[in-house]
Parts: sequence; structure tokens; C-alpha cells
Amino acid sequence: MVTTRRRVGITVLPRQEWNVFDPLVIRWRLDGEGRREQLLSLSELRLGFEPIAARLAAERAEPRHHGELARSVADMVVHAAAGDLDAYLEADTTFHRVLLNACGNDMLAAFGDLVAELLAGRTHHHLMPDTPNPTAIELHEKVALAVRNGHPAAAEEAMRAIIDEAAEALASADDPPEGDTDW
Repeated sequence: MVTTRRRVGITVLPRQEWNVFDPLVIRWRLDGEGRREQLLSLSELRLGFEPIAARLAAERAEPRHHGELARSVADMVVHAAAGDLDAYLEADTTFHRVLLNACGNDMLAAFGDLVAELLAGRTHHHLMPDTPNPTAIELHEKVALAVRNGHPAAAEEAMRAIIDEAAEALASADDPPEGDTDW
């Protein structure tokens, strides 16, 4: 976003030179104007890598990943029922990080921070329902089961459905008042 040089000082770089994958840049953009567009852009990006990561995880995941995915889904169920959105967010974020790590591709796993910022941004800017959608939890469970059972196509399909469901919920959510955030 910025560059520094002797005798010049700090210069803000043109927007096209920003590292839009940097979690701090993502968070900063989510705090400003165009929040919804940023979230939709991140959702579109997720469609390009997370379903493939789910497919690969179904082929490559180790037993420890199976347990971590199942625990994350169980935690999501508990925290959704309790109405604890912060704990739900933590479980959801853990699920996606584990999945990305389980795919066995370091490049895809590196998107974990990006997904975490997207999930956090939706929650902290009140663009997430007060009660998590049971369908979303069921889809996470489908991904976890497909990964555990070694069904790549089912894992990919369920992950695509998770992202589609989240994008639809985001598109239909009311805009929170400017500056309304839990960050």
C-alpha cells in the first residue's frame, strides 16, 4: 500500500499495486466503503480455490485432519445453538484452515488467512445472520464426511454449495450502519 524512500518519505502506492491478498489490506478494505463489493469479490475468489482444495483433501487428508474437521463441525453446531457467534466464527475458521491444510498443496493452504479475514469480516460487520444457517452447518458436515470417506467430487460439490450459500446470504443481508463493527 505504501513505499518509503530516503528524502521522499512515505508514498501511497496506486491501488493496482496493493497486495490485495494481504490480510491487513483485506481488513482495511472491509472497514471502508465498498465492504459488500469486497466480500463478494472474496467469495468469487473462494469459488476458484476452495472447492478444489476440498477435492484434494478428500484424496490426501490424513486421519488427524478427519478428526479436526469433525470437531470443528461439532463445535459449529454447539455454538450456533448457543447463539455464540464469536465461538462459531472460530470453529468455522478452524474448519476452513484445516481443510486448506489437508489438501496437501502449500499454495492453496496459504489462502487460509484470506478465508479467515472474509469470515471474520462478515461476522464483525454484522453481515452474518444472528443465528447461523443450519443449511450451512449441514454443508460443512457433508464436506467433512466426503473428505473422511475419500469422495472428492462430493467434497468439491459441498464446498461449492457452502460458498454459494454464503454469497447468497451476503447479497440479501441489509447493510449495517457505517462504522458499525465489532472490530
